[in-house]
Amino acid sequence: MTPDSPNRSAVTAADAPAAIGPYSQAIAYGGLLYCSGGLPIDPAADALVQGSAGAETEQCLRNLAAVCRGAGTELSRAVRVTVYTTRLEDFAEINEAYGAFFDDPPPARVAIGVAALPKGAAVEIDAVVALG
Repeated sequence: MTPDSPNRSAVTAADAPAAIGPYSQAIAYGGLLYCSGGLPIDPAADALVQGSAGAETEQCLRNLAAVCRGAGTELSRAVRVTVYTTRLEDFAEINEAYGAFFDDPPPARVAIGVAALPKGAAVEIDAVVALG
């Protein structure tokens, strides 16, 4: 797939958790990779990471990085990231873990407090990433 491909194509990464519903891990279109929300699932154990909001954030980002690699790009090329959390009181910890994944300038970001996430996770993260 080329970055300028007009075709919409699904991306699947074997080293990231499989989709848990009727959606793709990511869709590549128009030079961008639209990554679905990733939960803090350890793909080796096929289970949620247990622990802090920071540990969940790290696992979410590792999973997104794997999806990016599957599309031939890197998470460092993210242009927009959305962080969903059920624990806004832990946002400093989430922010610290998140900051370790991105050099300056970091991508644009939205953070949203939510009532609940699938599988009882405290953090879910999606991203839009440049291809190429």
